Amino acid sequence: MALRLEQKQTIVTEVNDAAKQGLAAVLVDYRGMSAVELADLRRRARASGVYLRVVRNSLLKRAVADTRFECLAQAAAGPTMLAFSTEEPGAAARLFKGVATEFDTLAVKALSVDGRMLPAEQLDRLASLPTREEAIAQLMAVIQAPMAKLARTLQEVPAKLARVLAAVGESKG
Repeated sequence: MALRLEQKQTIVTEVNDAAKQGLAAVLVDYRGMSAVELADLRRRARASGVYLRVVRNSLLKRAVADTRFECLAQAAAGPTMLAFSTEEPGAAARLFKGVATEFDTLAVKALSVDGRMLPAEQLDRLASLPTREEAIAQLMAVIQAPMAKLARTLQEVPAKLARVLAAVGESKG
C-alpha cells in the first residue's frame, strides 16, 4: 500500500523522536513471522518499555539521520523491524533474545548502543546488561561492603576477648 507524503513525514518524525530518546537500538529481519506472532511481539515490547516499529528502509534512513543511531542506516536492507530501548539499554536485546527461541525466523541484523554499531553476535552481551533496579542493588552492595566488614571487625574484638576469658575460666576452674 502506497503511503502519502504526510504519512511518511509522520512516520519519520515519530521514529526520529524515538531515536532521540532511545538508549540502544536493535534492527531485526522479521521475514516469515505471522500477524499473530507480530502482535504478540508488539505486546511484549510495550510491556518491557521497548519502542517497536516496522519501517521502510528509506524512511528508516531518514529518521535516524543526525541522531546517534545513524550507523543503523547501513544495515537497513530487506524487511526491517526497529526496536529502541527507551528505559534501559538492554531491554530490546532481552526482548529479542527471549523470543528468538519461539520465532525461528527472527534474525538480528545489527545493534547500536550510544552511536556505536555492534555485530548481531553481541545480542547476548547487550541482553545481559543489568536492569536499572539490578544495577542500583549492585551499587548499593558495593557501597555497603566496606562498612559491613568494618562492623564485623569491630564486633570481633570483644567477641574474641569473651572467648579468651571463657577459655581461661574453663582451664582454671
